[in-house]
Amino acid sequence: MSTSAVNQSIAVKSAVLHRVRVPFVEPFRISNGVVAEKDAILIELTTGDGVAGWGEASPMSGAFYSSDTPDSSWTALKEQFVPALLSLDHVDPARCHEFLREQPGDQFSRAGIEGAVWDAYAHTRGMALCELFGIQPRAVPSGVAIGIFDTIDELLERVQRYVADGYQRVKIKIQPGWDSEPVAAIRAKFPELPLLVDANAAYTIDDLQIFRELDRFQLMMIEQPLAAKAVAEAGELQKHLKTPLCADESAESLAALEQLIGNKAARIINIKVQRVGGLSEAHLMLQAARAAGLQCWVGTMPELGIASAQALQLAMHAGFSFPTDVEASSRWYIDDVVEPAIEIDNNGFIEVPRGAGSGFRVSREKVERYTTAIEKVVS
Repeated sequence: MSTSAVNQSIAVKSAVLHRVRVPFVEPFRISNGVVAEKDAILIELTTGDGVAGWGEASPMSGAFYSSDTPDSSWTALKEQFVPALLSLDHVDPARCHEFLREQPGDQFSRAGIEGAVWDAYAHTRGMALCELFGIQPRAVPSGVAIGIFDTIDELLERVQRYVADGYQRVKIKIQPGWDSEPVAAIRAKFPELPLLVDANAAYTIDDLQIFRELDRFQLMMIEQPLAAKAVAEAGELQKHLKTPLCADESAESLAALEQLIGNKAARIINIKVQRVGGLSEAHLMLQAARAAGLQCWVGTMPELGIASAQALQLAMHAGFSFPTDVEASSRWYIDDVVEPAIEIDNNGFIEVPRGAGSGFRVSREKVERYTTAIEKVVS
């Protein structure tokens, strides 16, 4: 990040945790299960100067992508992270991730707390988050992620819809029994479509033949084919394929990234701000991955607009090679908690509003509308 941008700290005087539930437009299905609403925790910090900063801790319900859940993050924030943060006289945003590493708890909570700290600091300075990280503003290319359906006809209809909306590439979820056939159907109808598949760790190295079948479809990448800890096996699998493997669940930290690099287990890294513990950790992982010759892109859980907007500030970094998974608000939700809503243009780009913080405003009225629980903490 910029060495000159961070030259003051902030005093955080109070925190409010908002537990919110926002319904999805339609249920989202992957190999691990189905989810129909976004259950997230919004963190609102207020400084001694009265400046508010917002963050979001956004694990999926039911341990969808990880062992962490909204319930476990709520407990960790309320009992560990928020009290620890409020015990500090001043918070240096550039060092906050180091402090949070030392606290027990989950990565999603760390990401939410750090996001709120950076947001409060950015509004205190009147600067965009990208400026604080030394990132030049640009429009962010967006790709769509599509779940698993009961029929190939349903899948093709969704692909057609999102291609017409302008998304620059399509990702489909796969699982055993739903892999080469749907990919072949998409390729037959959309032969030139930039396409990738995401297995969410649903396969083993014994499924090599399936990946060899997928290898003939000119895919951009195969995302997380094996279990998160099966790093050596992923390195062996990559030796047999032309298609690059992309690490997602395996790329949970800088230490995990080092293992991936050492085993040559991926050529591409999906960096999710929530999964790795915040913007600073994500930025460090980008630098490490690029130094090792790996390509990167910004993923999503997906999150609501607060975390998505902050991820877009990072996704403007020129070091990211592929369209982000951050999509239009209306792609996922019947509503969102930021204004304006996140939108893509006809060419598949997200134009990030200029302004302090993420460029988007948090709608307190919408936050209150979807709040199911609230916790206030004062230092």
